[in-house]
Amino acid sequence: MEPGYISEEQQGHGDLEYRIRQARILMVDDEPVNLKLLEKMLGADGYVNIHTLTDSREVEAAYEREHYDLILLDINMPHLDGFDVMARLKGVESDGYLPVLVLTAQADRQTRLRALEAGARDFLSKPLDRAEVLNRIRNILEVRLLHKDARDQNRILEEKVQERTHELYETQLEVIRRLGRAAEYRDNETGLHIIRMSKFSQLIGEKAGMSEQDTEMLLNASPMHDIGKIGIPDSILLKPGKLDAEEWKTMQTHTSIGAEILSGHSSPLLIMAREIALTHHEKWDGTGYPEGRRGTDIPLVGRIVAVADVFDALTSERPYKKAWPVEDAVRYINEQAGRHFDPDLVEVFHEVLKEVLEIKERYAEPGIALARQGS
Repeated sequence: MEPGYISEEQQGHGDLEYRIRQARILMVDDEPVNLKLLEKMLGADGYVNIHTLTDSREVEAAYEREHYDLILLDINMPHLDGFDVMARLKGVESDGYLPVLVLTAQADRQTRLRALEAGARDFLSKPLDRAEVLNRIRNILEVRLLHKDARDQNRILEEKVQERTHELYETQLEVIRRLGRAAEYRDNETGLHIIRMSKFSQLIGEKAGMSEQDTEMLLNASPMHDIGKIGIPDSILLKPGKLDAEEWKTMQTHTSIGAEILSGHSSPLLIMAREIALTHHEKWDGTGYPEGRRGTDIPLVGRIVAVADVFDALTSERPYKKAWPVEDAVRYINEQAGRHFDPDLVEVFHEVLKEVLEIKERYAEPGIALARQGS
């Protein structure tokens, strides 16, 4: 069996004393005699994973490669002294704990303080006392190993928290998608409208300069834009003819109803979904509803969804209307720049129109082709 080998059984029981004896120790001294003495001393006490270096310039690379549990470091050495070595090690130590035990013949207070300030955990004065060496080494290794255990446990806990958070977020997304489809199914045969308009919204948001995180959130929040239709009576929502003034006033309340349904939670996703539900029928010139907001007083996500929603609604067939040809719908979007729509977003819409049409083809209603001029 090779020195330093740890069987699965030994790894499993996690015995601290065993792990201390198996710890990886690097001894650095330009005097080979000193290294031999230390190596013999530690070997006799049961340490089996001992490495030595006489050239201090090699320490940084060796530590970065092996991540030793302890470094016994001489101070007075050619090329790089112990202080220089510690300064370099700080640059490669990932968790901020530098496992250095300084060996020095200089017993003055200033040298000891400088060593501790440089990152050393402890120091030993030469000539070395065997009992003191072994006790200090063991103490540092015990702290080092417990520190690693705590770090690993924190990492495992963090991974579990992230996993659970992701699961909760995915559950939240699924609830949102299903609620969005529930609203769409009341006046739309397949619910593919919300898939198309949400993807249009993401495209426009990306081109408008929103961050990747925010456009991903926009993709998942925008399907809730018409959730408030759940609260609209079927006699109005499904009326085949034109709504009268009172019915239209009732229909407009779906924005406020949607905002109310989505309010009261601190989730950024639900906050954005609420903004969209409330403001996607506001107009750039202030003639929209429910609050008559104007210009940039309308949240960016509400302005984006307004363009995406209207374009898809115009180019989609409904029981009460035929689909507009794409050219006619684009012309309408242009005409409404500065009136219904943010004029800057209309320009952005043109920049992504090719991708928008590809999405519309990919998620077309079953049996319905994209309407084009002359088709």
